[in-house]
Amino acid sequence: MPEHRSGSRSVAEPDDRHRRLADLLADMIPGAATFRVTLHDPTQVWPHPHARAYDTAGKAITLTRTQAITAARWIIRTYPQVTWGDVYDLDLATARLHRAVVVTAGRSR
Repeated sequence: MPEHRSGSRSVAEPDDRHRRLADLLADMIPGAATFRVTLHDPTQVWPHPHARAYDTAGKAITLTRTQAITAARWIIRTYPQVTWGDVYDLDLATARLHRAVVVTAGRSR
């Protein structure tokens, strides 16, 4: 295969894609520090991409339906290796995705 000489990579490294995504989401939702992502929108019966944004204090930031779906789709597509049956948090400062600790009715799962 011939060497690519333009100076830019045709396929970005995963860490580069993750960092770019975190930067785009931070620009899209000012003040957001974390996105919580799942395929289980609480308002839908069937699997549906859903995201919530939180600031550095953990306070929820209101998203429009379009923002929530778009952010969830971008995150899910950027992390194709993840099994999306669980809830995940994307830390925008580190661009790292990790399984969320969800507390419901006094217990965590």
